[in-house]
Amino acid sequence: MKDTIFGIHAVIEALRAQQPIDKIQINRELKADVTAEIRKLAREQDVQVQAVPLEKINRITRKNHQGVIALMSPIEFHKIENLLPILFEQGKTPFIMLLDGLTDVRNFGAIVRTAECVGVDAIVIPDKGAARVNSDAMKTSGGALTRLPICKAGILSGVVKFLQMSGLKVVGITEKAEESVFAQDFTTPIALIMGSEETGISNQILKRADHLAKIPMTGKIASLNVSVAAGVAMYEVSRQRS
Repeated sequence: MKDTIFGIHAVIEALRAQQPIDKIQINRELKADVTAEIRKLAREQDVQVQAVPLEKINRITRKNHQGVIALMSPIEFHKIENLLPILFEQGKTPFIMLLDGLTDVRNFGAIVRTAECVGVDAIVIPDKGAARVNSDAMKTSGGALTRLPICKAGILSGVVKFLQMSGLKVVGITEKAEESVFAQDFTTPIALIMGSEETGISNQILKRADHLAKIPMTGKIASLNVSVAAGVAMYEVSRQRS
């Protein structure tokens, strides 16, 4: 699959064919009526549209892009609202990971790789401010991105509420917590939240979580790399369930 599709009509046809598009970038100087069809189709399919300077598009391609480019995803995205009922129907005890603002593609790929190894059922990412599912992420995941469902959500706090209403306990993994991750009960339906590399879990999501848990550390460095921290937490879930 191509990494990009450029040109107004080409992007429209890609949307009509419901090809897996990560995001669409449109020259912010284009008139609204020129891109109205693209925006309509993108909105119907929950595809993010960004208004960007022309220079940003030119850095991706100098071909006749007409001010519009679609960045393609090598995988198809899912909706957690559709996936979760299927997990329950299959008799599973759902294990979901939510990544709040994680932007480093290698960290993302590493988390997906570990998640697939320990039996995570799905990973949820926001459609804005998240690491791109690109070739670097695919390589770091060791192929796990083609095996583990990745769900995109417009509003992550809405996903947290949906999971809670569906019977999942939502636990934020953060150094701000007082309880240890090893003191949690992970044998029930669970969703773990990991935050961004720089600021951690957003305050809005922290407030919505059922529990907060930290990974105990005895060294002088204050925090772990997010992919390592995610691995520790995921393996604790796996250990308890085995």
